[in-house]
Amino acid sequence: MNKGWTDRDVYLLVKIANRKDNVPSTFPETCLNRSALVLPKSRKVAIAHRTSPTDTEFPRRPMAKQRSITANLGLYVYGGAAILLGLLGLVSGDFATTWQNVGPNVPLRAPLAYLTAVIELAGGIALLLPRTARAGALTLTIVYSVFTLIWVPKAFVNLGNYDPIGNVFEEFSLVAAGLVLYAIFSPAGSSIARRRAFFVLLFGICPISFGIAHIIDMPGLLGWIPGWLPPTKMFWAYATTLGFFGAAVAILAGIMAPLAARLLTAEIVIFELLVWIPNLSAGPGKHFNWAGNAICIALAGASWVVSDSISAAAETKLVPAESPEEVSAVDHR
Repeated sequence: MNKGWTDRDVYLLVKIANRKDNVPSTFPETCLNRSALVLPKSRKVAIAHRTSPTDTEFPRRPMAKQRSITANLGLYVYGGAAILLGLLGLVSGDFATTWQNVGPNVPLRAPLAYLTAVIELAGGIALLLPRTARAGALTLTIVYSVFTLIWVPKAFVNLGNYDPIGNVFEEFSLVAAGLVLYAIFSPAGSSIARRRAFFVLLFGICPISFGIAHIIDMPGLLGWIPGWLPPTKMFWAYATTLGFFGAAVAILAGIMAPLAARLLTAEIVIFELLVWIPNLSAGPGKHFNWAGNAICIALAGASWVVSDSISAAAETKLVPAESPEEVSAVDHR
């Protein structure tokens, strides 16, 4: 045995060697002992700089391949919203006014609206199919990036008007979520996959803008809050505003980020249930109400995607090791 190995190193290596899912089919069982234990390079274990066996990290399969459907609901909401936007565009022959802000004087506006609808529909469907999920995520990311860029010049026309700036970040939140999905479905260890945490941080910036928009347009916000909600409209106006700021801080700082991301998602979903669905029920013939519902669902899906990603990262960060007693029992088989 290598004299440089510590007891902890031996403990970890023996534990790994006796786990069936970590032993290659070509690895003879006779080699699995303390004196002749060799692990293939593809199964390297991060032993150095660990303080205890429970801190040791192990390679994992890509999150998208090991997570259950219930743990990926954000994926389905995000993809479903794209499908809804696509269907809405095909039926109306228009963009999601006013969020997809394509001016009325743009050449070939109607054909572009139909083309966008087809791309959104195809991207949403592709995202929900395992073999095309990565292409679907990239497609939707590009589409939402275009609408983000459309708002950018308008945001600088009048800096005193925050509405265009707020729309930039609303669209950009969809872009960030698309990048998170693209990273998830990229090959493990690729440069894109390694940037998933960075894409999550990009999304974390957006709730700051949501909160600022609430403060600046507080009178308008109060008009959207149902009057029957106790205790007061002002209470919910401040609560939702602080919720956006709190979620941003938690996601960016990594402090209770999974909980914060879930609460952010719940806040957007509740807004959809209490505001946009009633508006649609009251005015089903208005394109604005349909577009608002589709965009709100997309925002909820984006937040849900990021929430799922943060939760998955937190759950798979560390793999608990068996106790020394369990390893001892294995050694004496």
